[in-house]
Amino acid sequence: MKKGLFKDLEDEMQFPEKGIFSKVLVKADNYDYTLMCLSAGTEIDEHTSSKDGVVVVLKGKGRFNLEGEKIEMKQGVFISMPANSLHSLKAKENTAILICLAESDKDV
Repeated sequence: MKKGLFKDLEDEMQFPEKGIFSKVLVKADNYDYTLMCLSAGTEIDEHTSSKDGVVVVLKGKGRFNLEGEKIEMKQGVFISMPANSLHSLKAKENTAILICLAESDKDV
């Protein structure tokens, strides 16, 4: 039987002077949850993932680009991305996001 997990994400956040702090919170064969903390000005260039994804903005502000659509990132913003979606982001200030990736459901 799997064991549950509790984490206070506020306590887990660590903002580096420059770049990205990343911490895998939960990982299984078909999904994973990762906390990412980006220092102000950090950019993640365009890329794709073979998995379906969800990004939840926990803290900070920035801009997320999903298949050419510009999305203002701020606390509480929820972004859903199908597998292989081209996306990028830039943190305008120290920004924390929760990234959830799961195997794509090919039948849907």
